[in-house]
Amino acid sequence: MLNHTSGVIAISVICAFFIFVGVMKSKAEWLLNIFMRSVLGTIAIYFINNALAEAGIFLGVGINPVTVLTSGILGIPGLAAVYGIGIYNYL
Repeated sequence: MLNHTSGVIAISVICAFFIFVGVMKSKAEWLLNIFMRSVLGTIAIYFINNALAEAGIFLGVGINPVTVLTSGILGIPGLAAVYGIGIYNYL
């Protein structure tokens, strides 16, 4: 026969499991979102650099881990920040 404390422990473990699964699901969405923004940000940097190079403007914004993570975490404002820093250094 189970006593009262083992029932409480069993319910607590089950609740903790479901909370853990819920947290991992939201973390997976968050990581996927950052990954997709990083990929799209890298593609955007490539095309923006090519368009600026054809116009004769060389800002020196490269594709490296810092720019990829900045565009991945911040999105479009991150791209604007990277190119804002590039413009500042160009001046």
